Amino acid sequence: MMDANRIEVIQADITRLQVDAIVNAANRSLLGGGGVDGAIHRAAGPELLEATRKLNGCETGSAKITSGFRLPAKYVIHAVGPIWKGGDRNEPELLKKAYMTSLELAEKNNCKTIAFPNISTGVYGFPKEKAADIAIDTVKKFLEIHHLPEKVFFVCFDNENYKLYRTILNK
Repeated sequence: MMDANRIEVIQADITRLQVDAIVNAANRSLLGGGGVDGAIHRAAGPELLEATRKLNGCETGSAKITSGFRLPAKYVIHAVGPIWKGGDRNEPELLKKAYMTSLELAEKNNCKTIAFPNISTGVYGFPKEKAADIAIDTVKKFLEIHHLPEKVFFVCFDNENYKLYRTILNK
């Protein structure tokens, strides 16, 4: 049985968190973009772009890790979630894989704390409630059989996602 205290929903700016790893809702190029991706790149500084250029992109449903550079976080895990196209193109499974790969990278790099944004729910259009269900379910299942990370934060920038994640987590 997973300890419920290992997951917390907060409303905050992910770029300001002092955690071992923050997850970036990245695009396949890993070279920055809008939303949380752009905010993380701006806060981390130009070194992040230099580092992501060397990674040669990332497949949808996967993730890669870099240093956090000028961020308070030690690492940035760049997770590529799917673009929502109606749900019949494997989008739920790809979103689950993006969370799972991020958690595996955190564990492999001895991260005690990790913070996730709401992957794929912005310009990628993944339905927010469906995405929250997948995120929370995937993290709970991972934590049931892994010691690391010790604490997972779901970081919601807006009130709508904050309330949604709190409601689903407390079911």
